[in-house]
Amino acid sequence: MNQDLTDRIYECSVVPELWAGVLDDLAQSVDSHGGLLFSANKQLNWTASDSVRPVFEQYVEQGWFQKCPRRVCVMTKEEPSFFTEQDFWSEDEIDENPIYRDFFRPHGLGWSASTGIALPTDDNIVFSVERRYEQGPVERDKVERLNTMRPHLARSAMISARLQLQRASGAGEALNALQLPSLLVDAQGKVVQTNPLADALTDLIVPGAFGKLALVDRAANDLLAKAIAGLTRDDEPDVRSIAVRDEHAVPVLILHVIPIRRSAHDVFADSFALLVFIPVASERRPSLPMLNALFDLTPGEARIAGGIASGRSLEDLADEGGVAMTTVRSQLRRVLEKTGCSRQADVAALLSRIAATDPSAST
Repeated sequence: MNQDLTDRIYECSVVPELWAGVLDDLAQSVDSHGGLLFSANKQLNWTASDSVRPVFEQYVEQGWFQKCPRRVCVMTKEEPSFFTEQDFWSEDEIDENPIYRDFFRPHGLGWSASTGIALPTDDNIVFSVERRYEQGPVERDKVERLNTMRPHLARSAMISARLQLQRASGAGEALNALQLPSLLVDAQGKVVQTNPLADALTDLIVPGAFGKLALVDRAANDLLAKAIAGLTRDDEPDVRSIAVRDEHAVPVLILHVIPIRRSAHDVFADSFALLVFIPVASERRPSLPMLNALFDLTPGEARIAGGIASGRSLEDLADEGGVAMTTVRSQLRRVLEKTGCSRQADVAALLSRIAATDPSAST
């Protein structure tokens, strides 16, 4: 994995004007022409590589965004992955699709790899890399390369989306603009600054020794300590998204650990990481893709987690996926690690609890 690119992705979380360059490098890493980030909640915000920005200004202004079936397809896919046109349509269907026939191809484009991320905050995020038509479709190995970056893109874009792709002038403004319980910590885990929503979590967050953040949920607290320690070593911590349970062992929050990199320190000064808590209860029923995004599951891990949640055995999952039991057990072990669970039954209970949380089923 390109550590410099990963750091720059996290830098973009609060310095969104840098997304254009990052999207360009992300696209070039998979032999594509340019990259895009669309974020929609109550309004549409977007940014793009300079190489494709003029085309996508027309795409938005002329109404092609509303007509494009690609965005709808990637937002409804269960698998946490980038997808190409071949995952949705036959060659003849692509040739006859108006968005490709009448817009993309006349502008020299026509192939892409895209991913959709739906969060409990009601933010819908779409990333894509766009390739020139004469180059042909994005190859499968390039899609897998993009998938290794997807958790970082999702986590950083979540912050950018909450800030409406606008740079905050300071830490206090940024924390409040997120409209989620959020706080900053230094490299030792000491709390630097909080927002009022985080201050209100007194039943889940307690003062720790030497001013460090401490979670009442001991398992979550251990995972958080490991995540922060991993960031200090500049390696890749296994877990950066953590389920936080209440005193009844019911998951109520998902904690995202977002490293502060490079010029993001201009906003957050000497802070080391931004911690953002997403409530499990939301106005949107969490879907399987959303659960995958919350826990950074790979496509294979997501399949295992979904199978466990629906009550299928590991043997059945191995047969259905055409993989060895050793592979399934390895993927299950990773699911346990990423969700902070110790048993398969705990994973099923966790996912069922999150998926059942729906205060407004009509949305």
